[in-house]
Amino acid sequence: MLYSILLGATLVAQACAQLTGSVGPLLSAYHKGNVKVCDIRNYGATSSADVGPPIVAAWTACAAVGGLVYIPPGSWPLRTRVDVRGGAGNSIAIQWDGTIYRDSTTMTYQMFTFTNVNDFELFSGNSKGALQGYGYQYLSTGTYGVRMMRLVGVTNFSVHGIAFVDSPSYYIVFDTCSKGEVYNLILRGSTTLGATDGIDVTGDNMWLHDIEVTNGDECVTVKSPASNFLIQGIYCNRSGGTAIGSLGLDTAIENIQYQHLYMNEADACFLKSNGGSGYVTNVSWRDVTVHGSAYPLTIDLAWGTDNGGPGITVSNLEWMNYFGYNDVHTRAAIRLQCSDSAPCYGLTLNNVHMWTSDGGVVTYGCTDAYGVGACMVNKPASPKPAAYTSVQSVTTTSSLVGAATMAADFKTALSPTGTIAIPAIPTSFYPGQTPQSALLALTTVI
Repeated sequence: MLYSILLGATLVAQACAQLTGSVGPLLSAYHKGNVKVCDIRNYGATSSADVGPPIVAAWTACAAVGGLVYIPPGSWPLRTRVDVRGGAGNSIAIQWDGTIYRDSTTMTYQMFTFTNVNDFELFSGNSKGALQGYGYQYLSTGTYGVRMMRLVGVTNFSVHGIAFVDSPSYYIVFDTCSKGEVYNLILRGSTTLGATDGIDVTGDNMWLHDIEVTNGDECVTVKSPASNFLIQGIYCNRSGGTAIGSLGLDTAIENIQYQHLYMNEADACFLKSNGGSGYVTNVSWRDVTVHGSAYPLTIDLAWGTDNGGPGITVSNLEWMNYFGYNDVHTRAAIRLQCSDSAPCYGLTLNNVHMWTSDGGVVTYGCTDAYGVGACMVNKPASPKPAAYTSVQSVTTTSSLVGAATMAADFKTALSPTGTIAIPAIPTSFYPGQTPQSALLALTTVI
């Protein structure tokens, strides 16, 4: 058999903006395929048997030498979870060109877990690879099932070109990963039940770009610890949005840049905590469009359950070229709610215009938030200024009518009533912007 394994994947994305160095796998999938190809069919995979053990066996064989696991086109049932670790040399790739679907009601934890892998690429060579979770079987009853995927301590890696569909719970968690590039993904599922986060990420030096998410909770969420992230071209198409948090004790988040965020009924900025300790500093949001949201531009340091602690220090945040409206006009369109025990300093609103869905009067609310713009008081951190609360009402006739929209925008919620079809990977994630990387379209030759 001769395989047309990936020839053109991104090997290394050079550092830019908030990144501190290169990201992505050290060796190309083409190189790894030349070392060894482990086709899951050679390890017992069939269209009717559990594909979990063949994937683990293929991984073990290829991880030992630094090769490439091949999941060909077709439908492959998953009945037991895949839990693998880095092998000798820790260099490996998975070319995922078929559809793997959950075919179990007893699977727990995650369908896929990758732990301590270095120099790793998980990709679809034909941009048609998919993980189908059939989450509606749980979510329609108000319950949750297994999560889809978790990467733990993975370094020098990329994930791209795969559709994650209808998760019974969370979709993808990047847990203390570093030097990673995550791109050209679509996550799609029910929008009516929480605890279905799209992407949660912690770690260092991560580039996430060109991702579309439809789900019932956070879209792309930064959690602690996190440093040196560049997050671009994020399309939250009815979702919770691009949150930071919730945050608790010993928070450490710094040097995060968001750019080209498009929100269809989703929050572009929602930094949330209650109590806690540590810091969030040097974060920017640039070129943001919000078409409907409950909390379109929000800091809320009294959110949820009190974690204890003196409160998180929030400083040096900037919002630039940020436009949109909220669809709950009784809520503040800009809400910067800090606290006397944990004031926020160095906040800047630069060319920010937020409205309500029906125009008229828009409300901005600030509590112990110090900086420039909206209802903020401009004071230095020392000496500590007096606590304050300010509400500003602005009359406007605009509700962002005429602003650019995306053709794929969902007008109504996706309910968990039946199978959600596997969508194609989008070729646009923000109006007028070309994705950073082209989709792959390779095939196998037998």
